[in-house]
Amino acid sequence: MVLAVFFFIPVLAAFAMSLTDFDLYALADYDNLRFVGFHNYVTLLTQPLFWKALGNTFYFVILGVPLSLGASLGAALLVNSKLARFKNVYRTIYFAPVVTTMVAVAVVWRYIFHTRYGFLNYVLGWFGIDPIDWMGDPHWSMPAIVILAIWKNFGYNMIILLAALQSIPEDLYEAARIDGASGWQLFRHVTLPGLAPVLLLVSILTMTGYFQLFAEPYVMTEGGPLQSTLSVLYFMYEEGFKWWSLGRASAVAFLLFVLMFAITLLQLRLARRQVNA
Repeated sequence: MVLAVFFFIPVLAAFAMSLTDFDLYALADYDNLRFVGFHNYVTLLTQPLFWKALGNTFYFVILGVPLSLGASLGAALLVNSKLARFKNVYRTIYFAPVVTTMVAVAVVWRYIFHTRYGFLNYVLGWFGIDPIDWMGDPHWSMPAIVILAIWKNFGYNMIILLAALQSIPEDLYEAARIDGASGWQLFRHVTLPGLAPVLLLVSILTMTGYFQLFAEPYVMTEGGPLQSTLSVLYFMYEEGFKWWSLGRASAVAFLLFVLMFAITLLQLRLARRQVNA
């Protein structure tokens, strides 16, 4: 009953809204509400700005998900290492960005990405690289958002992967060492197979989270410059709360849901094939 009230009914209501021209006029008087069928979906699929937002989102996901998983796994391996000291301190430090508000993070990273005085360009200057206009250059704005998102979110996956690492039996490592396995062989044949189910879960969670990119471009670039950081969710926000086209915004939400659902099914099918191979 609770699931129906707080999930299924709102979802059905949003889908019904996506089949109408619900806008500011309909909000003032429901007599202005009209049923338009799938016209909102057809309009979106023929709108260049929607495809621009979808391309930006795919770029963010394709670049950000592997880098985020790599950072999370690397941090988990370091914290789980027997040579590591003060593990609780490092766990806290790595997880702190996850619980830090996005507005506070944005203030700090605006200074880090500053063209003239930013710390990142200062470090690049050590290697003879000219300053980069991270927030003003359309070619670098999305990589800057990716860097920020990875730093903000990798600690969450690290905690999950750390718990999975600690659940791998030590006997497997001891047996592999007795057989003469090197460190890389231990990682490839013991650690990765042991982490495979959790890595699949983490990749799906990260992928679905990154497809819902909104907060980072909203507080850092407002979708610019030249819509280079405009995401699907930011596009939906503008449709719904800037232009008050709530029916079209609902259609954007369902198109994004269908896309994420299809990619998740593809991930699960590929993982099942690897297990059966």
